[in-house]
Amino acid sequence: QVQLIESGGGLVQAGGSLRLTCAASGRTFSSSAMGWFRQAPGKEREFVAAISWNGPILNYVYYSDSVKGRFTISRDNGKSTVFLQVNSLKPEDTAVYTCAVKSYGGNYFRADNYDYWGRGTQVTVSS
Repeated sequence: QVQLIESGGGLVQAGGSLRLTCAASGRTFSSSAMGWFRQAPGKEREFVAAISWNGPILNYVYYSDSVKGRFTISRDNGKSTVFLQVNSLKPEDTAVYTCAVKSYGGNYFRADNYDYWGRGTQVTVSS
């Protein structure tokens, strides 16, 4: 059984920052690619960022164009945790942010290429 628990969301003013955390258990986390997605009210879930697993040193990262340069994804395999540092937040970043474990194969950008999902953490950015 895989369990993903997100934390770190909250209410911030535009321009502010948060650090989102996703704690994983129940699976060999260190050999799995991980991703973050978000869903705003009335909108479809969208890809935010992903980090590959290519060994203990080299990991590739991927970002959506809307967050590139503002968000940073990282992982700590020793703690089975993936992070999303979100900076320069905008009101349009308001959404529930959810982490997921990627399945083998397929690209990083499609939600249906991810096997397991957390429940998400709410990020609200006020203008």
